[in-house]
Amino acid sequence: MAEAYEKAGVDYETLDAGKRKAIEAAASTDDRLRAHGGEAISRSRGEPAFAFTLDDQGFAFVLECLGTKSVLARQHQEQTGDDLFRNIGYDAVAAIVNDLICVGALPLVVTAYFATGHASWYADGDRFASLVDGWAAGCRDSGATWGGGESPSLPGLIAREDIDIAGSAIGRIPAAIAPILGDDLRPGDDIVLVASTGLHANGASLIRRVAADSDDGLRTKLPSGRSLGEAALDASAIYVSLVRALVDQGVPLSYLSHITGHGLRKLMRPARDLTYRITDLPEVPEVLSYVSERLGFTEEDSYGTFNMGAGFAVYAPEGAGARVSDVARSLGLSAIVAGRVEEGPRSVILEPVGVTFTSETLSLR
Repeated sequence: MAEAYEKAGVDYETLDAGKRKAIEAAASTDDRLRAHGGEAISRSRGEPAFAFTLDDQGFAFVLECLGTKSVLARQHQEQTGDDLFRNIGYDAVAAIVNDLICVGALPLVVTAYFATGHASWYADGDRFASLVDGWAAGCRDSGATWGGGESPSLPGLIAREDIDIAGSAIGRIPAAIAPILGDDLRPGDDIVLVASTGLHANGASLIRRVAADSDDGLRTKLPSGRSLGEAALDASAIYVSLVRALVDQGVPLSYLSHITGHGLRKLMRPARDLTYRITDLPEVPEVLSYVSERLGFTEEDSYGTFNMGAGFAVYAPEGAGARVSDVARSLGLSAIVAGRVEEGPRSVILEPVGVTFTSETLSLR
C-alpha cells in the first residue's frame, strides 16, 4: 500500500509521523482557550475535526485540502475541452464538511483557499465561474454559509498552470449529543457503510499515473464507455444531511468515519482496542476497479488505498444499523449494514475479500 502511493509521490507513513508530532505540540496550547472561557477537547486531536466548547456550547473546526484532483481536472480539460471544475469546487467542500461531521458537528461557515502559481489562472473566466459555482453548491447542500477566503498567487511554489484548493469550516455540535469521539463504541455495535460516488478526494495522483501510461490518457475508455477522466471527476457525496437527520431523529451514534486516504483502514480510526469485522461490502465504482487493475493492486492494496465504494461509515448500537440504513436511503444514499464491532485487537477484517488490516497499518496519533 505505502509503496504504491510512494511511486506517485505520496508517502502517508511519513506524513502521518509529521501529524503526530504536530498533535503533541498543539496540546501545549490548550490553556489559551481556557482564557476565553472555553475548553479544548484534546482527545479530539487525531480525529477528522478538532472539538472544543465555548460558553457550554460544543463546536468543531477543520481544515482540509483537495489534493491533486484539480490537476486532474486541468489535464482533463486540456485533453478533452470539457470543464469539470464545478465538480472540483463541490469536491473540496465535501472533503471539508465530511470530516467536520465525524465528530457530530453540523457546518455553520466554510471558507475557501484558492492558491495559484500565477494570476493568469483566472484568465479563463468560465473555468473559475465553474469552480465557485460548485463551491457554493457544496455549501448550500451542507447547510453552511460561504464566509470568504484567500486567493494568493505563489509563483515558484505552485505550477503556473495549476491551482491548490483548500478550505476550513466551523460547525456546532447539537446540544442533544456530546462530541462523537468513539467513547461509546462497544462490541456488538453495527457498522453501516454509506456508498461513495467514485474517487472522491483521494487517489487523483494514482489516476494521473494510470493516464500517463495510457495511449489515450484521460480519454481512455472504461468498459462502460465513459472516459477515465470523466469518471474520476464525478462529484463527491456530501453526508451532512445524513448526520443531521440521524441526530434529529434521535438515532444513537457510536462513531463516524469519513473514508478517504488509507481506504478502509479508516474503519479502525478510533483509538480503541476493538476489531471491526466487515461481512458485506458495497459495489466498487467502475473507475476504482479499473485503476486498481491497471496498477496491479492486490485486494489489500486497493482496500487500503481507495474508498472502494464506501464513502462514509456510521457505527451505531447493535440493532440500530438498520435504522441508519433506512434514513440514508430516504435521503437518496445507498447504505448497507456491513458488519459489526467485536472484542479483539485493533484491526479491520474484510471477510468478502479475505483482507485483514492490523493496527500497525494505521497510526494517526
